[in-house]
Amino acid sequence: MRPGDRVSSVPPGAPVLEQHGGEDMPRGRIGRREALLLVAFVAIAVAFLYLAVPRLAGLEDTWHRIRAGDPAWLVACLVCELLSFAGYVWLFRGLFVRGSDRIDWRSSYEITMAGLAATRLFAAAGAGGAALTAWALRRAGMSPRVVAVRMVAQYVILYGVYMATLVAGGLLLRTGIAHGGTTFALTLLPAIIGATVILVVLAFTLIPTQLDAQFRRWAAGGKGGRGRRLLAELAKAPAAVSGGVREALAITRERDGALLGAVLWWYFDIATLWAAFHAFGDPPPVVALVMAYFVGMLANLLPLPGGIGGVDGGMIGALIAFGVDDGLALVAVLTYRAFAFWLPTIPGFIAYFHLRRTVQRWRDSQDEPAGLGAAPATIQTEVQTSDGDDTWATSRT
Repeated sequence: MRPGDRVSSVPPGAPVLEQHGGEDMPRGRIGRREALLLVAFVAIAVAFLYLAVPRLAGLEDTWHRIRAGDPAWLVACLVCELLSFAGYVWLFRGLFVRGSDRIDWRSSYEITMAGLAATRLFAAAGAGGAALTAWALRRAGMSPRVVAVRMVAQYVILYGVYMATLVAGGLLLRTGIAHGGTTFALTLLPAIIGATVILVVLAFTLIPTQLDAQFRRWAAGGKGGRGRRLLAELAKAPAAVSGGVREALAITRERDGALLGAVLWWYFDIATLWAAFHAFGDPPPVVALVMAYFVGMLANLLPLPGGIGGVDGGMIGALIAFGVDDGLALVAVLTYRAFAFWLPTIPGFIAYFHLRRTVQRWRDSQDEPAGLGAAPATIQTEVQTSDGDDTWATSRT
């Protein structure tokens, strides 16, 4: 920062409000026609997974076996999944709300559930849910840069738990400390992948968070303006990722509740699969079950809506590779997916339409949210340089 630069403090952890107008609903808005098409798609997918797949696998009695599941354990599946989604809402509030009166618990639920529904039905790897969540946060008054940084922090924390589990579970199985199997492809290879991803993400902390502002100054000061401006635009992504990784690491060091929310999201979801096994038989060893779950979840990277079919097949295949009976694996995974994927889609759709009304109320109200309180450990500052550039820096004390 140079002499004469202005620094204005923002309430710690609070959404940074903008005075200009908001954004329209992201593309892909659901109308009546789109809703009917989605319902038809869901019906076809359910019929294929629960009727055709067992027949193709030579397990025609799968449907009868599902209906014969232990009711108590099926109720446990539902309870575990509810707790998993509660963890996700907790994660969201720990990262994005931080004292905002506008985004209350109800709005947090609507944004998270609608985002999860969009993730599962519109795009692979969470793109649909990310777009909808970003849109809702922008309409709540949060600046684009803060939205980008905190969404990166959310994914870093969420998938940091994922990758750390791959490393720990893979090593425990490979070394024989935990029982379930020592196959390289299901133990050490996932551990290597997890460790590599962690190292790559940590490497982003070497990138300055004001990289884009530096590029903008560079672009404004020389020839070849179009190419320089393009580089300045491209620099926004690594700068936002760097800020998000730093934010996630700071939250982790503070043992913030957001980290616990991510743990609850993953492990109560795994507990749903564990309870599904109990409903029809005996589950595999816990560490093997956890590794099969996460290896199967890698299929979310496939260009399939919500990983439909890919996640199911990947998880069933991983369980069979760990020595689980193929019929039991099929029944347990299909039951788990019914609770973890299909049932939450219904409240997700409902939350989407409620969220549209909530956002409309925000749009109609021109008043800024009141009561933006302070999160004790975060200080966010806006630095306006003498040449007019705005950059953002987040520091922890």
